Amino acid sequence: MDNRQVIGSWLSGPRAAAEEMGVDFGYRGERLGLPRDGRGAVAPPGRRMLALLVDWGLCLLIAYGLIADRDAASAGNWALPVFLVMSLLTVGTLGCTPGKMLLRIRVVDLSGNRLSLPRTLIRCVLLGLVVPAVIWDRDSRGLHDRAAGAVQVRL
Repeated sequence: MDNRQVIGSWLSGPRAAAEEMGVDFGYRGERLGLPRDGRGAVAPPGRRMLALLVDWGLCLLIAYGLIADRDAASAGNWALPVFLVMSLLTVGTLGCTPGKMLLRIRVVDLSGNRLSLPRTLIRCVLLGLVVPAVIWDRDSRGLHDRAAGAVQVRL
């Protein structure tokens, strides 16, 4: 085997190496019965990250103006609790946070319905731990979404 091929597979990851060997992983959401594109398809990671940044900025503003008495250092400490409460309330009732709503993303269960409050609570607690949110499966679902039986889809 050529050393360049071995190094290339190591740098590009196991998925790229498996695809070069002919393994077909399908598209994101195929195993979940979701469409490839359009409404109801798995939301792309970039759009989800941007929604998270919008939500985090909103939480910083809320913490700065309402809780931290306009102290920027203290506002940073309060942003995570504000984010978790906002996520619990908005995902639990509307199915999306303000950032997700702006970017046309919704959090639903695997059958397409709104998450129940206990499942939303599980998702928010794990999201607050951060690590489950950055470990994804091949359908781009974080461990927090998997534990709650949820998926983020396009509207």
